[in-house]
Amino acid sequence: MPMTLNDLIRDRGRFFWILNIAGWSGYVLTAYVGALAHEKPDSYIAVIMATAAVGFLLTIPMRLLYRRLWERSPVTIGAGVLVTSYFLAFGWRWFSNTLYYDWVKGGWQPKHLMDYVGGVMGSFYILLCWSGLYFGINYYQQLQDQTERTLQATAAAHQAQLKMLRYQLNPHFLFNTLNAISTLILDGANETANLAVSRLSDFLRYTLDNDPMKRVTLGSELRALDLYLEIEKVRFGERLIIRKEVESRAREALVPSLILQPLIENAIKYAITPIEDGGTLTISAKVHDKMLILQLSDNGPGLKNGQKSKKGSGGVGLKNTRERLQQFYGDRQAFTLAPNDPSGLVITINIPFETDEDTSNPDS
Repeated sequence: MPMTLNDLIRDRGRFFWILNIAGWSGYVLTAYVGALAHEKPDSYIAVIMATAAVGFLLTIPMRLLYRRLWERSPVTIGAGVLVTSYFLAFGWRWFSNTLYYDWVKGGWQPKHLMDYVGGVMGSFYILLCWSGLYFGINYYQQLQDQTERTLQATAAAHQAQLKMLRYQLNPHFLFNTLNAISTLILDGANETANLAVSRLSDFLRYTLDNDPMKRVTLGSELRALDLYLEIEKVRFGERLIIRKEVESRAREALVPSLILQPLIENAIKYAITPIEDGGTLTISAKVHDKMLILQLSDNGPGLKNGQKSKKGSGGVGLKNTRERLQQFYGDRQAFTLAPNDPSGLVITINIPFETDEDTSNPDS
């Protein structure tokens, strides 16, 4: 598998050598083009090559020294960079000028020692620029590492919150179901109780097999709801009527795992249980304008005083569902409560319509 740019940046050792070699190669190329433009002899080009090689070698001890300075104060680092670059520039320029006098000038000897360090400021600026790039690139890499760690910590907290919201729902549901099974056993309805235990086992297996961080197709979600509703049917019998109005295309949509179950549980508690004759729950789903519209309606008492609210109360189920949607979709979702006609409550969820094909081909 080819190495990406991010992989290369993380591999600091390799990244340093690649940039260092590229930088000094650019230095040689620029000096070579200048020599050709001024019609310099081959001996001058040889001096350029040797000077670049020594400059490259000087950056190795500079790197080792800068590693020791890394954790020091900015003032100490700045002073260390200036002193190191200046004194190494003297030695580098002395070497370069000596080669120039020997190879290009035919062994000519200057009259003054200062002629051996002529142009030292140019060498100083080159090493100073190299030092600035070294610290700048390393600070950038450090910033990238910190950003990545922050994102990982945020993602971990995000996942933990989603799992907490999901797992808060199971104990309440499990308590109600076990209580109903216990009642059936006391009433001698052992066959019905055994059926409820079997459905409970299947439903719990589904909840454990599906990661709350992942999404499932609406079709799979509805099949899991059938298991849950069969358990509730054991409790309510003919008092609970379920209707489904789901478009075939909507069944392919990806939704958060068990996003509807707490809403149905809430509806059964507040809309079906208080009515002696029971009631009807209607589950509908359709796709409109690249959005999946999920609705759960009942014919129970509905909201008090005809209240219509996006942030209505109704127990842990509604609150957790709203928070899970916010975690998954942010501002791309809507969760609303409204009165049903002639009575009851309508819960509407609007989320982006996405399928397995969309997630596997993000550019499509």
